[in-house]
Amino acid sequence: MVLKVSEAARWYVIHTYSGYENKVAQTIEKVVENQKLHDLIPEVRIPTEKALEKKEDKVKEVERKVFPGYVLVKMVLTDETWYIVRNIRGVTGFVGPGSKPVPLSEREVEKLSGLEGDAKKLEVDFAVGDSVRISGGSLDGFVGIVQNINIDAQTVDVIVSMLGRETPVTISLMQVSKTENF
Repeated sequence: MVLKVSEAARWYVIHTYSGYENKVAQTIEKVVENQKLHDLIPEVRIPTEKALEKKEDKVKEVERKVFPGYVLVKMVLTDETWYIVRNIRGVTGFVGPGSKPVPLSEREVEKLSGLEGDAKKLEVDFAVGDSVRISGGSLDGFVGIVQNINIDAQTVDVIVSMLGRETPVTISLMQVSKTENF
């Protein structure tokens, strides 16, 4: 069967079983390599972002999937490419009405491309209303209740009981760790 590359490749979204994203992407890349389909399926991508996770006073950088269970494929949609991708182990189907693949718009592709920059988000293991312990600074050892978390500024507003009064303080996220509620 001879395929005509008459239309430009477009981005499509494939739904996968959770945790199969990397395996699906690798399998698609192997099939493209083995069947020499580079013109029809030029790129496979799993959108990820870098995040900073803070747990128990330790901060580490992690890379996580932005859309777990989904893989992006840039391809020329033909019966053959649809069949190849659709029948890869771990793929449950294309995103679109009734398994009919719908390409992403240029605007959607631009937004997704911006996700893979170097922007890092800090994740914390506490939420508003949680009890936290402050470490370092003049409030070292104090326990308070989280009122607000500002990830962009990397600060947290905590209500601390000092001298018999509830006092709001704003401190660095790095100085706070979750405690058991008291």
